[in-house]
Amino acid sequence: MAVKILTDSVADLPPDIVKELDITVVPIILRWGEEIFRDGVDITAEQFYERLRRSKIPPTTSLPSPGMFVEAYDKMADSADAIVAITVSSRMSGTYEVAVSSSRLMQNKCRVEVIDSETATMCQGFLVIKAARAARAGKSPDEINEIVRANIPRADFLCTFDTLEYLKRGGRIGKAQAFLGSLLKINPLINLREGVVEPAGRTHSRSRAIDRLVDFVLSYRHIEELAILSATTPHESEIIAERISQAFPRERIYFSRPTPVIGTHTGPGFILVGVLGDRD
Repeated sequence: MAVKILTDSVADLPPDIVKELDITVVPIILRWGEEIFRDGVDITAEQFYERLRRSKIPPTTSLPSPGMFVEAYDKMADSADAIVAITVSSRMSGTYEVAVSSSRLMQNKCRVEVIDSETATMCQGFLVIKAARAARAGKSPDEINEIVRANIPRADFLCTFDTLEYLKRGGRIGKAQAFLGSLLKINPLINLREGVVEPAGRTHSRSRAIDRLVDFVLSYRHIEELAILSATTPHESEIIAERISQAFPRERIYFSRPTPVIGTHTGPGFILVGVLGDRD
């Protein structure tokens, strides 16, 4: 049985991985004033962050339309017996619901299994990669479903920002709202728990925040996959990679800039480490 894998652009997958594993990516919609962009299609990360620095108008995001999913599903169904779609956390976005409802509108009928990743960014990406490799190995939709769900608890990230203003503006701040009352200059750290943004600590310097990201990675007994995403500070990615080199080789790290849809809610000072692995 031929199974194909679909995700949304929040997964932040490197283009070479998307091509290599034949993954279909449905872009989230980015609105900037009167302009509309498809995330990662009509605007690159480089173009986005340069514009973000200069623009007085903040960008916003909106869901892909049902038509975008239907078009993707129908195209995939031409050569697939089944489709497994893995979306950003349903507690952060309505993308999961759109993916589910759109599967009922297909012209080329085939089985569609939609999975809520309960996470975002490259942790979502890790689950998509696992699914795509399982599909390539000939696994059935049910087997792929089991593989993805078994790995959801193994995918985690920690990130820091210069400001939580972008998360607040986009309504994605969750329990990290508690940080906003601080009168002190802080570098907040956040992660996701059960698909919701939660505070993971705060530091009073960027260097200490980087220390916390390093400590997070080194807390793992076994690391299967690792990613470092930095919006505008690639030198910090290199610092982290060097400091964790004894635990995980640099050549196996996914380095990237967060996709525009992520940058809309995190801002230019965002840096994240994501791990698929085991602590116990």
